[in-house]
Amino acid sequence: MKTSIKKELAKHILDSISDGILTNENREDWHFYCFNEDSYIIGYYNASQWLKKHDIKRPEAIFICKQYEIDNFGESKIYDNSESVVNMLAYIYGDELIYSENFKSINELKKAMKQILNN
Repeated sequence: MKTSIKKELAKHILDSISDGILTNENREDWHFYCFNEDSYIIGYYNASQWLKKHDIKRPEAIFICKQYEIDNFGESKIYDNSESVVNMLAYIYGDELIYSENFKSINELKKAMKQILNN
């Protein structure tokens, strides 16, 4: 995962904590509330700009999404627009950030995300 994406998603997680969306009580659903309940990016143009901002070519992004789905679900869907690609990337990378360590509390998650932002 590129550093620019890691920092952006860490900020998104921190915003979700600040907004009271992520709590100790819903620890098992942190990823769902951050990256699955709503779209991370809305609109094809915004998604295309997001890919450019992070210097990711669409075919590379599609490959990452397809490989993740095959590895985890045994099959992959068709990614025919930038919006679905970016939202799946956010889902994949968000999963990696939230579950890279076994955070026991919201404070541990918050501290780790702040550390990412400060590096």
